Amino acid sequence: MSGATGQQTVCMDVSTGTLVAGGAIGLALAVFGITLLITGRAPAPTSRAFRTVRDAGLYHLLFGVALVLLVLGTRAPGVATAVVAAVVAVAVVAVAVIRYRPRRAGPKDAEGENR
Repeated sequence: MSGATGQQTVCMDVSTGTLVAGGAIGLALAVFGITLLITGRAPAPTSRAFRTVRDAGLYHLLFGVALVLLVLGTRAPGVATAVVAAVVAVAVVAVAVIRYRPRRAGPKDAEGENR
């Protein structure tokens, strides 16, 4: 065999690449959230966006776990598994958005306290 027909390169298809990227991003978010929860410190932009570091850590952790769960559910055998994983992932994201979403501080009075 010679030429292009004899040589084949192994390449990831687009859907697998998207799942790998999604899983990697989910893991990164989860690790970031765990780091925030363990250290109790957050980068300045994150600290400004959330009421507490704990809220920021849980928000990122839950989003990361949901994304990883969605990716794993997509690759698991069976349609029901994928549907259950998607429903659970949406529920986890709903908890993150409703309970731990970023919030701006309210207006401050003359002493610098929130009103």
